[in-house]
Amino acid sequence: MKDRKAVRIPAPAGRPGFGDHVPVVAVVGGGIAGLAASTLLAERGARVVLYERESYLGGRVGGWRTRLADGSEVTMTRGFHAFFRQYYNLRALLRRVDPDGRALTPMADYPLWHARGDRDSFAGMPTTAPWNVLAFLRRSPTFRWRDLPDMNPEAALKLLDVSVPGVYEELDGIDAAEYLERVRFPEAAHALAFEVFSRSFFAHPRDMSAAELAVMFHIYFLGSNEGLLFDVAADPFPHGLWDPLGQRLTDLGADVRTGVDVESVQRGGARRFTVTTGDGVVDADAVVLAADVKGLHGIVRSSPDLGDADWRARVAALRTAPPFLVSRYWLDRPVDRPGFIGTSGYDLLDNVSVLDHYEHEARAWAARTGGSVVELHGYAMPSDVDEREARLRLWEQLTEVYPETKGATVVDERHEWRSDCPLFPAGGYEHRPRVSTPDDFLVLAGDLVRIDLPVALMERAATTGFAAANQLLGRWGVTGTDLWTVPVEGRVPLLRAAARRRRSA
Repeated sequence: MKDRKAVRIPAPAGRPGFGDHVPVVAVVGGGIAGLAASTLLAERGARVVLYERESYLGGRVGGWRTRLADGSEVTMTRGFHAFFRQYYNLRALLRRVDPDGRALTPMADYPLWHARGDRDSFAGMPTTAPWNVLAFLRRSPTFRWRDLPDMNPEAALKLLDVSVPGVYEELDGIDAAEYLERVRFPEAAHALAFEVFSRSFFAHPRDMSAAELAVMFHIYFLGSNEGLLFDVAADPFPHGLWDPLGQRLTDLGADVRTGVDVESVQRGGARRFTVTTGDGVVDADAVVLAADVKGLHGIVRSSPDLGDADWRARVAALRTAPPFLVSRYWLDRPVDRPGFIGTSGYDLLDNVSVLDHYEHEARAWAARTGGSVVELHGYAMPSDVDEREARLRLWEQLTEVYPETKGATVVDERHEWRSDCPLFPAGGYEHRPRVSTPDDFLVLAGDLVRIDLPVALMERAATTGFAAANQLLGRWGVTGTDLWTVPVEGRVPLLRAAARRRRSA
């Protein structure tokens, strides 16, 4: 469904495609942002050359083949990703290759478990504010009516009056942990219903902007009527999503080059830019930089004539979140548990997935062997914890959450220790680089990029990818594509007015 209050950002007007003068566009990065930009540009007739340093597409949502100890060939990824229903632009990208929506399958619930025994669930709840809030209060064990008088209403009501980008002016100067302390949420609710969400941005609340937390709450709970339930990939990400998109790009005439690292982008040459890679040089009329933080840092450092001093400083100031760990285990016995749970209070463990409950490849392995495929996530690892210790502690907590795993034999295991997700610290929004750059034909895309819309994570990547392509197409007088977001401000006028009156009293 689509929220009736969803906001449409019209595409730039123009011709339906290019005439005799077809530009060459180099897109650096084959993640969601790069795929979105490449797809739209190729659909309009541009000659797209897409570079991806890995051997696969999808970026941080990509996947690769590996062989298990029992001889099975399976696909490993960097772990679970939730495709929320309010990811309008990402879903528009996926519809190019999956018009019937079969590549995604719904998850029945978004259960949250605390080590103290508290359990929250979002299944069967109304999806629109304020009814979803009232239903949550009525049935949640962690957030009760009697807790309301102890809260700070001025701070709490701000969540009902979120506007983008205005919320950044109010809250970006403090971190999410300080904001939650000001609100005085009950301890259990703080840990379960808020810290769980903030850590989904790969950072502890003390390292994350309070504005980003408020926007996240707006996107997923108070500002949209799509609800907090989500879909997951029915097959490993490459199979149903990125490989088909890569093939579609090839069919449109794009040159998709995986396993190729871009070394520099310089002004000049036969066209506007010269793109130097590990396997040669390409002259391009425009460039989309859709790399991750470290990749973007490297390209800008080795391309001294790109941008101006202010823009280069903004890029250089981008930071990555602390390391996270994904541990996937192929076990010799079934684990009859939910497909996904978010956790709090279990040491380093942030969530648990049982892949064979929703992913076809994992289900086939489990059916053949009588086992199960279980995945553990630990975000925002402390600086004094290394990968080996994190693996041991995540496994120990799995056996606490699901005691039946204590006696399981591990058929095989894979671990991904990464630290390449963007960090959104307090005070960072004003200085974050935007899609546009000092050069009209050089644009940025990715979840690290500022765009003044209520989007996050994979949806921010897709949105900025389309926005980058729109900007270039507009320069050439060619029409782009409409963008969609959840409402850019709180959806209940009476609640917004009450919040403003309280703050001004």
